[in-house]
Amino acid sequence: MQSPNSTVREIWFLTGSQGLYGEDTLKQVAEQSQRIAAVLDDAPELPVRVVWKPVLTDASAIRRACLDANGDDACIGLITWMHTFSPAKMWIAGLDALRKPLLHLHTQSNVALPWDTIDMDFMNLNQAAHGDREFAHVQGRVGVARKTVAGHVSDPLTVARVAVWARAAAARAELATLKVARFGDNMRDVAVTEGDKVEAQLRLGVSVNTYGVNDLVEVVDRAPQEAVSALVAEYEDAYEVAPELRAGGERHEALRYAARIEAGLRSFLTEGGFGAFTTNFEDLGGLRQLPGIAVQRLMADGYGFGGEGDWKTSVLLRALKTAAEGLPGGTSFMEDYTYDLTPGNELILGAHMLEVCPSVAAARPGCEIHPLGIGGREDPVRLVFDAAPGPAVVVGLADLGDRFRLVANDIDVVEPPHPLPSLPVARAVWRPAPDLRTSTESWLTAGGPHHTVLSTALTSEHLDDLAEMLKVELALIDRSTTTRSFRRELRWNQAYHRLALGL
Repeated sequence: MQSPNSTVREIWFLTGSQGLYGEDTLKQVAEQSQRIAAVLDDAPELPVRVVWKPVLTDASAIRRACLDANGDDACIGLITWMHTFSPAKMWIAGLDALRKPLLHLHTQSNVALPWDTIDMDFMNLNQAAHGDREFAHVQGRVGVARKTVAGHVSDPLTVARVAVWARAAAARAELATLKVARFGDNMRDVAVTEGDKVEAQLRLGVSVNTYGVNDLVEVVDRAPQEAVSALVAEYEDAYEVAPELRAGGERHEALRYAARIEAGLRSFLTEGGFGAFTTNFEDLGGLRQLPGIAVQRLMADGYGFGGEGDWKTSVLLRALKTAAEGLPGGTSFMEDYTYDLTPGNELILGAHMLEVCPSVAAARPGCEIHPLGIGGREDPVRLVFDAAPGPAVVVGLADLGDRFRLVANDIDVVEPPHPLPSLPVARAVWRPAPDLRTSTESWLTAGGPHHTVLSTALTSEHLDDLAEMLKVELALIDRSTTTRSFRRELRWNQAYHRLALGL
């Protein structure tokens, strides 16, 4: 199965210097910067190539490099380093024109100083401590959004922080060309799943458009029998398929129809170039089942999804799937459903009607069929499992009218304290930081949505970097949060973002 986006992505490594030092020194600068770029390019933590570019020593070359980066779809961001002193007025035009994410790497070629032999030649060549401060001043003056990482590339922490930024840059690049198919509208009378799709395209780049559900039904009904049979065989190989759904079982035709939905839905999305989609149980047209296992498996392949027409969560899921690609753990559509309020052991039980991604499963999922009690269609087939325990983050995207806000919470996914034999859906149980009372009060204060993305692959640092790149507010609830401090932060955020809109 193919991920919805297999684009080759790369980050350009730009090194600043100046002609004052002469050709011999510039040759050394080039050799040393190539070595640093090569270390990053070889690092398994980075999900993209790092491409070294020739040393920049004048304003015209710097501006041209930034414009070339803007125009190259493969380039998702720039890493900059001032190896020597690079007078930063040379960088103003380039930085002002730059439209790609920027990471300022504050490093140097050597780890330890050669104390016994250090002389002025060494000092003149190795003065990033000097040059990067000049460069940082101009970044601040121009108002460039960037991440600053200090440390040598031999330090795993330095590489890890660069890798987090690179993953956020990949997510940002995915949003810039993302197409979302909404099958029907959003759930009637629901506020939080509404939103400004024009502003989303202007701010995030994503294109969101609605298609009639029966447009999908036509494709589902035309799905070839051999494609359906192949998917059924795949289900039986990958999951613990309930006996009644297997060949010869009394509900086997329901499994075949679920596979037909997957074949048709996958074909529709592939042919249309869509990386995300929504469904709505209130608008199923000629579909005989609410899509369950089809949606779950498409999410596992990297597609974004939102239930009840929630295109914002669909967009967010696809972005975070992109950021998490290749990392251990999973990333899924989620909904806070109900609480265990036992004092001292408060927990949140998250689930949805059917659609939780098996990438977060703790064990081999079961493939089952049960009544849904909503939607007025045949019993849908779905994957049932518990989410694997571990540190995670949940995040939702809300439209506040004048801006978008990401609301996130650091959590720990835990094993359910008791079996759930009567709950026939995939689910996750977690303990929110710093505690349930503070977490929920803060989330509600922020106007966070009930649909979220849960990821055991990503951290709040990925979200912070992505929010900076998109110029979107991030309200983070973590272990240091208090309701009072969080309320103040929201007020400061509101003032800042409203001022920023006018700049």
